[in-house]
Amino acid sequence: MGLQEIAFGGIYLSPLLIYALIGFVATLVARSLLHWIVGQTALWYEAWFDISLFVILTAATTFIFTILLESP
Repeated sequence: MGLQEIAFGGIYLSPLLIYALIGFVATLVARSLLHWIVGQTALWYEAWFDISLFVILTAATTFIFTILLESP
């Protein structure tokens, strides 16, 4: 199955949009937990950290959903 379009109300959406939204929410949760556990002064370059965390979590979400959807 992979990255095929999803028809939603006559509009075709890329599943990567949904994966990016899931990655964004996961990033917000992970960042909140890290700030609560570690503190706000531990991260020097917060913007780079946020973007990196978002990319990693979006890629992980895409990988997991691709594995789940391709299993027979």
